[in-house]
Amino acid sequence: MTRLPAEWEAQSFIQYTFPHRNSDWAYMYDEVVVCFVRIIEATARFEPVLVVCHDEREVSAHFANRTKFPIHFQTIEANDTWARDHAAITVLDGDKPTLLDFTFNGWGQKFEASLDNQITRNLGTNRFSSLTIQTEDFVLEGGAIESDGQGTLLTTTECLLSPYRNPKMSQSEIETYLKKTFGLQKVLWLDHGYLAGDDTDSHIDTLARLCTPNIIAYVKCDDPTDEHYVALQQMEAQLKTFSNAAGETYQLVALPWPDACFDADGNRLPATYANFLIVNGAVLVPTYDVAQDQNALDIIQGIFPDREIVGLDCRPLIDQHGSLHCISMQFPVQVEMNQR
Repeated sequence: MTRLPAEWEAQSFIQYTFPHRNSDWAYMYDEVVVCFVRIIEATARFEPVLVVCHDEREVSAHFANRTKFPIHFQTIEANDTWARDHAAITVLDGDKPTLLDFTFNGWGQKFEASLDNQITRNLGTNRFSSLTIQTEDFVLEGGAIESDGQGTLLTTTECLLSPYRNPKMSQSEIETYLKKTFGLQKVLWLDHGYLAGDDTDSHIDTLARLCTPNIIAYVKCDDPTDEHYVALQQMEAQLKTFSNAAGETYQLVALPWPDACFDADGNRLPATYANFLIVNGAVLVPTYDVAQDQNALDIIQGIFPDREIVGLDCRPLIDQHGSLHCISMQFPVQVEMNQR
């Protein structure tokens, strides 16, 4: 029976797509490279890493430190760096994995994504040649969905019902498709919540995260003067009404609201502590050099008491409107990557 594993299940490796100078990162390339290297090396403390990049030799030269687990490099052209949204999503039938290659259209045709949309296909000729890759004629990004591995999916209507993704399908039709494709019993649709500066149409991984089958961590804004206050209060109220496929209500854990971050032109950036990445034995948490960073780390430690909590400066990433979870994609332990 098909199922979509939870992020907290045992993993084989994490995929990243490295920035290059001919992308939107050009104006801050050196700064973001330092950020990526730090995150990738931190990940390789806990499990292997696959880095898709524009030039294996050039990019591998940035990694001088020895890591506990190997970092593999694969030259493939890309538009950008948001692996969460252009990488394959793995489903399992028993212990047999299938990599689902969904259409990535630049978050509803906002950005050029033709190269990103071919990355999984290209990996299929080298790193994934022994795996089944199934192309899906459906627009979906990994950041838009959260799974508990037990038949419940959490998502947002703002994203999945966007007219620029799957406009010919109704909400009911999309839910039926998701249930069939991922082996689900229940889809939870979050109708409220957004982050200023976000290009994704409210990806769930910026707002609320499944941490166990009955714990949801979510961003909470207590400042009535903040533009997000009303929408996030409505989001919190709706989360309180949710239950999983087993009929259990959720323990809700509020994450701190970071001080507002702005780009050089004064535009607000989508800083969020919900964009953490669960890896084998640890949780990698984005920080933004604001007063709330340590409190966020402490709260997430309470959610994951048996995992090491690693804070990583992701202030450079939000300049291009994403964060740590957005640049990564985990593959469950059943997925074996080809070695070279």
